[in-house]
Amino acid sequence: MRVLRRGPVRCGFVFHLTTTTEETCMAISLKNLKSSRSKMPPITLIYGVDGIGKTSLAAEWPEPLYMPTEGQKTPSDIDLPSTDVISSWDDIENVFTELLTTEHDFKSVIIDSLGGIAPFIEAITAARIGAATVDDNSKGSPAAYGNGYKESEVEWGTFMSGCEALSQAGINVVLLGHPEIKRFDDPLNDPYDRYILKLNKRAAPLVREKCDIVAFLNYRISLKEKEVAGRKTVAHAEGGKERQIHLSRGAGFDAKNRYSMPDAVTYKKGNGYKDLSKYWLGTTAAEAA
Repeated sequence: MRVLRRGPVRCGFVFHLTTTTEETCMAISLKNLKSSRSKMPPITLIYGVDGIGKTSLAAEWPEPLYMPTEGQKTPSDIDLPSTDVISSWDDIENVFTELLTTEHDFKSVIIDSLGGIAPFIEAITAARIGAATVDDNSKGSPAAYGNGYKESEVEWGTFMSGCEALSQAGINVVLLGHPEIKRFDDPLNDPYDRYILKLNKRAAPLVREKCDIVAFLNYRISLKEKEVAGRKTVAHAEGGKERQIHLSRGAGFDAKNRYSMPDAVTYKKGNGYKDLSKYWLGTTAAEAA
């Protein structure tokens, strides 16, 4: 049975996606307390090295709708209901609005990828502040000195509010991203390199903050030492076949979760969603999904 999805209207907040319900802003009262435990499906960010299976993992979510950007596609053995290639902010807004206001069978939406939608979101920022681009450093540009990226937090915040509206309507949101390696100047230790989400430096932390799960995918590799020429010891890597879903922050990457999940789980294709969702659905429900 299909259900009409309706997006929430937030008191005191203008949300650009069209919604169909009306709510009255009520004063907060101790007479209206409720549980702090969320029953909404999570907003999940999955990022990781090339070819590790980000899309394959996302495709395991129930009844997914796939929203590709230019250059992104599913593996050859996966067939998902898909929109046309997302090529503008209007495309994002139109799909979100339809998911929130019309009857459909989708229980999840996969956005592939954050890097692919970034130009559309940041183009809206540039137009709003009157700059050529968000990274325009020409003399007198309102985007100069990093201000364009700072201003883009507004539009990225609107996008994430759209994701939250989908979650509140009972739809899982899965965001796919790519990593980059950046030097981290740890104030307590020597500097070191780590994987981070490949977005502008103001957008990446905002997206991570709004997600319930940030999962970093990488291969499990161990370093071992061996003796060369009977005297010199060198390190070499072994493994690289077992895939790991990291769910808590490590020295070399960002990750987090709000569901008391383990630091990492081994990813076996076909079991990824079941192994993860039991922490927010419960074991029985996850196996039935």
